[in-house]
Amino acid sequence: MSDELNLSNLKPAQARKTRKRIGRGLGSGKGRYSGRGIKGQKSRSGSNKMPAGFEGGQMPIDMRVGKLRGNTSADAMPIGPFRTYNQPVNVGVLDQRFDAGSDVTLDALKEAGLIAKLSVDVKVLGDGELTKKLAVTAHSFSKSAVEKIEAAGGTVTRLREPVERKKKRHKASAPAAEEPEVEAEADAETEAAEPEVPSEDEAPE
Repeated sequence: MSDELNLSNLKPAQARKTRKRIGRGLGSGKGRYSGRGIKGQKSRSGSNKMPAGFEGGQMPIDMRVGKLRGNTSADAMPIGPFRTYNQPVNVGVLDQRFDAGSDVTLDALKEAGLIAKLSVDVKVLGDGELTKKLAVTAHSFSKSAVEKIEAAGGTVTRLREPVERKKKRHKASAPAAEEPEVEAEADAETEAAEPEVPSEDEAPE
């Protein structure tokens, strides 16, 4: 039988790939320079330890291009993207993982596998639908998450007070077009108040 297992058809479950053997003569296809070419830094030993982005000593591309400053810019230097990080948890996931009337604390979220660690702030977001009454405790909440939790009869407890950002007030500049009109009116009143002095030709004989 062809399906019978014997030495002629014995083979591993997963096919094995032949290892590349270098420096075994010109006939092997990887002899003489072993695929590294002639001279240069990458033909020497230790060339595989160069850091990513290394361009042989010239100014690398990440330092040549312009940078955008700020905490949340993808190429901000030297802070990097997303300096302040929150672990997001959506209300739709809370509705799936917790029973009605449960107290959703940080420890409960950790046990449920919704957050990775307790040392990083947790922010509850409003994606999904919430139909259960839950008492949720977290560091911060989005506006839509608070509305959905309270609409379902639950409560929200903030571990960190929200920071209110002050709006910048622009000073109203005084209109500059009214000043010439005021000066013109003052000149007219001055001329009207001064008496006319007769000239020498008009003086009575």
